[in-house]
Amino acid sequence: MNAVTNNSDLEVGYNTPAEVGMNEQDIQTPCLVLDLDALERNIQKMGRLAKEMGVRHRVHGKMHKSVDVAKLQEKLGGSCGVCCQKVSEAEAFVRGGIKDVLVSNQVRDPAKIDRLARLPLLGARTICCVDDIDNVAELSSAATRHGTTIECLVEIDCGAGRCGVTETQAVVDIAVAIDAAEGLKFSGIQAYQGAMQHMDSYEDRREKIDIAVAMVREAIDALSAKGLSCDIVGGGGTGSYYFEGNSGVFNELQCGSYAFMDADYGRILNEKGERIDQGEWENALFILTSVMSHAKSDKAICDAGLKAQSVDSGLPVIFGRDDVEYIKCSDEHGVISDPDGILKVNDKLKLVPGHCDPTCNVHDWYVGVRNGKVESLWPVSARGLAY
Repeated sequence: MNAVTNNSDLEVGYNTPAEVGMNEQDIQTPCLVLDLDALERNIQKMGRLAKEMGVRHRVHGKMHKSVDVAKLQEKLGGSCGVCCQKVSEAEAFVRGGIKDVLVSNQVRDPAKIDRLARLPLLGARTICCVDDIDNVAELSSAATRHGTTIECLVEIDCGAGRCGVTETQAVVDIAVAIDAAEGLKFSGIQAYQGAMQHMDSYEDRREKIDIAVAMVREAIDALSAKGLSCDIVGGGGTGSYYFEGNSGVFNELQCGSYAFMDADYGRILNEKGERIDQGEWENALFILTSVMSHAKSDKAICDAGLKAQSVDSGLPVIFGRDDVEYIKCSDEHGVISDPDGILKVNDKLKLVPGHCDPTCNVHDWYVGVRNGKVESLWPVSARGLAY
């Protein structure tokens, strides 16, 4: 799985933080490090759970934006394909060899629709979401022009308050229009409840999902009355997959963060009242950072600031330590409370990011480490592809 090796254009410390074979202690910081053993265990576990629940798992590529990680999820977790949020992101995965891609979002701009319609020419099953009947004609025109087929899911707003229709009749009307349109295929329903994924309480999350399941079940029955069946009923995230997976309604999960984990997801509680990063999933993604100054006796300054991470969901947590704490950051500096003066200049620390998705999007590379050695160097393939 070594995506980049022996490339003369790469120079450690300039355009890459590491090279395959080097010692972990020599990795340049700040950078993203993957604990490959933990990552593989997470992927295998989700694959096993999906199989036990009798559902497919379409991994969310927007989390890692990496072709190499997606292929590992296919190999070790049996994933059926990838979700993306943007057409350019989907194209990066298709060009990288992923053959089943869902843009779990609306595509309305004519240029983006045209690119979407060309993805099947690269050998990939191509699916997108629709929540406006006017979009049907737009998609059909592009697919017909290129002689391709775009599969469509009607999106239901089941609580996230973003895209999607809220009335069953609207679901039926759009599905019927898709079914009748040249170049399109009605393939099912998209129903992701994103607003509740990070609710701490297991019971609060279940209450929200019960509402979503009822909405989806009603829509499926109404579609069936029109002779339309759903190959895909998709949804579910790291904070709710067990609800959708055991609902008897959803047949495809869309979990992403489970593979890497982050500090915000780690705080939510499972059925037993335990944090999900303490037994359910392992932290596999870290921002490796170095102490660059300790001029203040009670504070260490590290090289991972705002430009190395996203703090929209809170500050990072220092992994495996309770004697020091990351307390604030500016563009290029992170401030670590070190009341006992334990840290020294050039000490390296592993930070669990507050939010993995946007953190990954500000880096070029994943450095995969096993047994203290760099085993793989994977590009963040779709970094910055937001159109």
